[in-house]
Amino acid sequence: MSEPTAYPGGSGARPGQEHQVADIDETGLGAVDAVDDSGAPSSVWAERWRALRRRPTFWVAAVLIVLVCAIAAFPGLFTSQDPRFCELGNSLGEPRAGHIFGFDRQGCDIYARTIHGARASVMVGVLATLAAVIIGTLIGSLAGNFGGWLDTVLARVTDIFFAVPLVLAAIVVMQLFSGSRSTWTVITVLAAFGWPPIARIARGAVLGVKNNEFVTAARSLGMGQLTILGRHVLPNAAAPIIVYGTVALGMFIVTEATLSFLGIGLPPSVTSWGGDIAKAQQSLRADPAVLFFPAGALALTVLSFIMLGDAVRDALDPKGRK
Repeated sequence: MSEPTAYPGGSGARPGQEHQVADIDETGLGAVDAVDDSGAPSSVWAERWRALRRRPTFWVAAVLIVLVCAIAAFPGLFTSQDPRFCELGNSLGEPRAGHIFGFDRQGCDIYARTIHGARASVMVGVLATLAAVIIGTLIGSLAGNFGGWLDTVLARVTDIFFAVPLVLAAIVVMQLFSGSRSTWTVITVLAAFGWPPIARIARGAVLGVKNNEFVTAARSLGMGQLTILGRHVLPNAAAPIIVYGTVALGMFIVTEATLSFLGIGLPPSVTSWGGDIAKAQQSLRADPAVLFFPAGALALTVLSFIMLGDAVRDALDPKGRK
């Protein structure tokens, strides 16, 4: 019998086989690196970033989001007025120097309240989204990766939470905290009932990735299930989760504003767009500007995250790229 053919390197593997296994083990992307226009190798995520930055909607959304986040983090850089300082003598007063948006019914500066209201809305949206993505990704990835009885149990738990509308659940639960509501209460309630869609997306994405060849190769190298899930499966299943997360952030901001509008969201001591919109309905006919500015800030912020989600979806969807 003839001896097996030996190839350079002493491993007996065919040329290129070692290189592919090394790529799988080191990058965790589970795919052969792409090559850019200059001929240098680039990762899959670098290719997707190039596709993303070519889209004008991404840059428009990114500029608006950075501006809103800067306002939320450093409101003192944009106004020196105290949003809680009100004088009834200025009730529904017209804009003037130092008060470019005028005054509401209580005589509070509308511009200052609009600027300071960004902090509560952005904080609730970002933290609720992060918590929901972590919970949903953990449950969905475990269910899709291991299957069997674990998948059945987690899927039924997800269905139970998914059957309850987010706004309805938030209204019912927030009523229980009528005397002790805070920003963290709203974040916890939104995250507790907002993770099921992400869990379903994560489960489907993991099911579509876990049987690929690079996962089989990693399994043949003796890697454990959790190691494969963290290093190879999740990085390749992250695209739809990221896309939904950007859209969900805007949804959570709207939900917080809805709860505050109904009087069961953030406490009155916290300046928020939803609370100002609720107060503005009393003066809508006399002075529509009282409603226009907080509602416009809310709409522009939510639109920015929706635009970002659309741009990210188009860039991360392989079928949508040429």
